[in-house]
Amino acid sequence: MVSKGICKVLTCLLVLAGLASLIGNCVLIWLNTQRTAKCPVQPVNPIPPAAHNERSDVFADLSAAEIFQVRDYVSKIPGMNIVTDPLTPLSSDYLYLIELSLPKKADVLRYLDDGGPKPAREATAVVYHATKGNIKEYVVGPLPGPTYHRDVTFERYKMEIPLAARPKQVAEFLFTTAFLQNELKPLNQLLKESFGHDVASFQSFYEGMPRGVKSGDRQSWMSLCRNVEGFFIHPVGLEVLIDHQNTNWLLWRVIKILYNGQYFDSVQELKDQYEAGTVKKIIYKPIPNYASLKPKQRPTGVGPQHFYVQGDRFSVKNNHVVYLDWSFAFGLSAVAGMRVFDVRFRGERIIYELGVQEAMSVYGSATPHMMLTKFLDASMAIGRFAYELARGVDCPYSATYIDTFHYVDTGVPRRLRNSICVFEHDTGRPLRRHFSEGPASYGGLANTALVFRTITAIGNYDYLWDFIFYQSGSVEAKVHATGYITSSFNVNGSLPFGHQVAENVIGNIHTHFVNFKVDLDVLGVKNTFQTKDMEFVNVSLPWMPERYAMIPQLVEKQLKTEQEAALRYDTKTPRYLHIASDQTNRWGHQRSYRLQVLSFTGDHLPESQPEEQARINLVYKVAITKHKDLEQTSGSLYNQNDIWTPAVDFSKYIEDNESIENEDLVAWVTTGFLHIPHAEDIPNTVTVGNGGGVILRPHNYFDEDPSIHSPDSVYIAPGTEQSCDDNRMACLAQETCSPELDPFTFNGFDGVVTRKT
Repeated sequence: MVSKGICKVLTCLLVLAGLASLIGNCVLIWLNTQRTAKCPVQPVNPIPPAAHNERSDVFADLSAAEIFQVRDYVSKIPGMNIVTDPLTPLSSDYLYLIELSLPKKADVLRYLDDGGPKPAREATAVVYHATKGNIKEYVVGPLPGPTYHRDVTFERYKMEIPLAARPKQVAEFLFTTAFLQNELKPLNQLLKESFGHDVASFQSFYEGMPRGVKSGDRQSWMSLCRNVEGFFIHPVGLEVLIDHQNTNWLLWRVIKILYNGQYFDSVQELKDQYEAGTVKKIIYKPIPNYASLKPKQRPTGVGPQHFYVQGDRFSVKNNHVVYLDWSFAFGLSAVAGMRVFDVRFRGERIIYELGVQEAMSVYGSATPHMMLTKFLDASMAIGRFAYELARGVDCPYSATYIDTFHYVDTGVPRRLRNSICVFEHDTGRPLRRHFSEGPASYGGLANTALVFRTITAIGNYDYLWDFIFYQSGSVEAKVHATGYITSSFNVNGSLPFGHQVAENVIGNIHTHFVNFKVDLDVLGVKNTFQTKDMEFVNVSLPWMPERYAMIPQLVEKQLKTEQEAALRYDTKTPRYLHIASDQTNRWGHQRSYRLQVLSFTGDHLPESQPEEQARINLVYKVAITKHKDLEQTSGSLYNQNDIWTPAVDFSKYIEDNESIENEDLVAWVTTGFLHIPHAEDIPNTVTVGNGGGVILRPHNYFDEDPSIHSPDSVYIAPGTEQSCDDNRMACLAQETCSPELDPFTFNGFDGVVTRKT
């Protein structure tokens, strides 16, 4: 009986186990059938395949292999002892920079449009000839396998470049740290009592520029800071002026020193007066690091993410991008930054070149470090600071990421992983729409656009650069600023130059100016520059002649010379600015593209100031010049450190006052904003409201808005609300899918020299 009972129990258990297994399998099958399908990587809707232009490689940045070839060639030029080690003594002849040398525009157009020969691929090599006291630029070619070089310094700049104009190299930064630590040893007691540091732990400082007050100077005010994250907003109240003109750092000297708003002629004088108690002392007290970007509460959420329901609608191949009706080549200049070439809409070239040229700032302060500071970022090489973009923060997680290489003070090509991103973006507002009660209808188009982006972290500031391509045929070049403000220690007389933003910290007032090069080719290279605006006219009413009304009327003008077309910020500028072709659209109007500048700039320096000569381009909201291959940029690698005798003086571009009628025209556009720092700039400046840009908009270029042909258009008439024929949104629920995401990676710290904080 007992055994029979056990058998019955076992039988029941087996039945229950089998039933549980069956139920479990059913649940798994049901869950599997309910799982969301993965979104396709390639487009599934009938968009024509991307047609890449293999000839776009004429604009491609140098590859790592090409950089090595140029470096090895230059280092072996007979009769020159050019070294490549970044830690080499400053007295050596040093290869500082290698980048692409752009071919002449006419040669490129013959190659792209007429089947002409491919222009020779060449590089520019910048050499600090310390043994001769100057800087030389050499064109090296052809690539691959260079066999020749030529000195192009005078051809490009019409002057010799003195060694004092050189950007600071890594060895000079290291020698500066060593020099300061050695010179400040007598102040060890002061450093500990005032700042909680000894001389060996002071590794953080930042310096004012330009380096001096006249050509030939190489003197820099160094502001010492706490050695913490975000040290830019941790000034301690000690600034040191050093003369580092000599290429032997052991012969440098301290000229002046500032402690708590008081000036001293030497370190010894400060030491003696400090110990005698005759100076107003700074008393150290520990404070938390208000500059840290570590979240103050644990992140728990993930915001909205964007992905492509039907796969990417753009394609990137080598240095060429195709997106719907758009195509363009791209590059990242180590000096100037992001740029695109041969921008076409529906196969027609609209823009030959669109690129960043310069980012400039002028600061105000009661202390010397910031008092004379006028930054020209191209002299620090903007593109070299395009570090890795963080997925999901700097760009959408699902964006396409592109690596770049540069050779600036590195000795070898440096790879910047994921330093450019490309993505299609829904702005969240319609590009166009209309609802009508009668005849009843709705028509609209979501404003989706392609964004081409990089972010450069140049010292304290991070600049976010966007080129945006809209389905309406418009292109927008835009910049936003974030990162840390530059600050000074709060001394008597500081408040007229900013607001207090932390303990003893003043956020200094400053301007931001950004210059873009816009080489528009509207239906060819023979264009004119036109302006349009409005004025009110008093008009007699035809049906009541005795009555008058003030009505707006169109005012049009064609500007004929470069000086006429140099439109200054301090004068009234027409609101419509056009690069126009002599060809007309269906309605008889000249086909053109409009330059619409979005800017909130502060004032520029008075032109009587000698430092303004290197920044003269920023006085112009828009300046139109005749294209010249030797007028390639508005900034220079050398302008910062010889701001009084700039290698590139933009005023020379318009001084000859050439005709701009039926010529190949270039627009130089300056935008920006005034920044008066405030408490909310701690710890970081936000991008909201801190930016500017220029929109290039078709103006009578087409016969109608080209976006009416967009495959994204939506049209709804009564009775068709659920139809997918003219409304893909009605079918979206049937196309629901989940994205295929790459794993999160971040290599931004590769090659970065880190120090403990």
